[in-house]
Amino acid sequence: MRWLFVICSCWAAMAQAALPNYLQDALSKAQLPVDSVAIIVQPVDGGSPLISHNPSKAMNPASVMKLVTTYAALEALTPAYRWKTEIYRNGPVNQGILDGDLIIKGFGDPAFNITDFWRLLQLVQQQGIRQIKGDLVLDLSAYAPEVSQRPVLDDEPWRAYNANPSALLLNGRNTSFSFAATKLAGKPTVQITQEFELPQIRVINTMQTRKGACNDWRGDLRYTVTPYLDGVTVAFNGTLPEQCDERYLELSVLSDTQYVYASFKKLWAQLGGQFNGQLVLTPVTDAATLVTTWSSPPLDSVVRDINKWSNNVMARQLLLTIGLEAGFTPADEAGAGLALKQVLRQRGLQFPELVLENGSGLSRNERISAEHLAQLLVTAWQRPVMPVLMASMPILGLDGTTKKRLADGASKGMAYLKTGSLEGVSSIAGYVQDSAGKRYVLVVVANHVRAAAVRAVQDTLLKQLIEGH
Repeated sequence: MRWLFVICSCWAAMAQAALPNYLQDALSKAQLPVDSVAIIVQPVDGGSPLISHNPSKAMNPASVMKLVTTYAALEALTPAYRWKTEIYRNGPVNQGILDGDLIIKGFGDPAFNITDFWRLLQLVQQQGIRQIKGDLVLDLSAYAPEVSQRPVLDDEPWRAYNANPSALLLNGRNTSFSFAATKLAGKPTVQITQEFELPQIRVINTMQTRKGACNDWRGDLRYTVTPYLDGVTVAFNGTLPEQCDERYLELSVLSDTQYVYASFKKLWAQLGGQFNGQLVLTPVTDAATLVTTWSSPPLDSVVRDINKWSNNVMARQLLLTIGLEAGFTPADEAGAGLALKQVLRQRGLQFPELVLENGSGLSRNERISAEHLAQLLVTAWQRPVMPVLMASMPILGLDGTTKKRLADGASKGMAYLKTGSLEGVSSIAGYVQDSAGKRYVLVVVANHVRAAAVRAVQDTLLKQLIEGH
């Protein structure tokens, strides 16, 4: 195919595109060795690269790896793909009473939230079930058990970004705690609330207010999490600046099954239903009767949530879905990674250095080269899924993880860029348009103890490319 020849030809020429002096100066000012950074600037039409520095070096891209996962998913599943969540019963219904268990079977919907669950349970009641005499049974068999038991990346195991996948993931297993400095009976105090309050999550609040602005509100906020048999205690201590209005901290303090069970009991009761059963984990049998099915938003909506806000667990669910739909049942990361690489090969993308661990970039092991990230983006530009992929990326200076980047100048709104950051890793990749209307693929990846300092280099490159200075 002619376009494949063009792409291969331009990549062969990349070594000739030297690093400009202004970027060498910017790297020197940031105290970053030139060999710790890879940079590609490539016209989207497959022309010769403007810049090609360390193009073939395998590097950790952090969350920029989500571009690989979301592009492959759009190709393999189509933007119209929807997940399903099924409800079954294993007993008869008479006068609103189910003489048996209610069964929920999940297929890995990454966007299933509390509002969806409430509406799904409302559909169940519309099918004539008001009282459940049996138990709540959860069927998680779509995923291999080990996918929900991976070790966390850092020393914050309770942070929502460290949540593991589940075939029945509700609300990202995310409890959002709100903090506000206020006054109670004239006395300064810190108010802490749960966005969706569950009695199984008990909050102990010994926080106090302190003088000052709200710039570093997390600086003196500490918490400890203590699980117990049927719930968890979260104790918050430290101080919050008195000028803070509402601030939020997202934690994942219940297991996937605990969260679903607790949420079910609360929502079912709010809907007027009766239930006194226990939680049971077992696959649904052929003897069960389908009650109703919930469909997720389409994939084109889900990839926006993944890329705009760099949602790790949603990206991990998406990778597993690629594996599940390719026939790897139950799905695990190893099979899903093989399926994803096959999708890439079908588009002429062969990346021998590519290392996939979970597809989210929340990994110390994942690797890809800058030239292959750029090649993926050039290929995607020529594919029907391009508008969906591009629209899913944060818009420079306007939204998502780049909302505050170059938000006051002519560069605002001129690039769609996925960002990535871990300790020792900082990266961006995406599409950039210059002031003359020409479009480029841009990739910048830094792997170094001072990687965070590459942000100034990235901004310098963006301004130069977009504004010409």
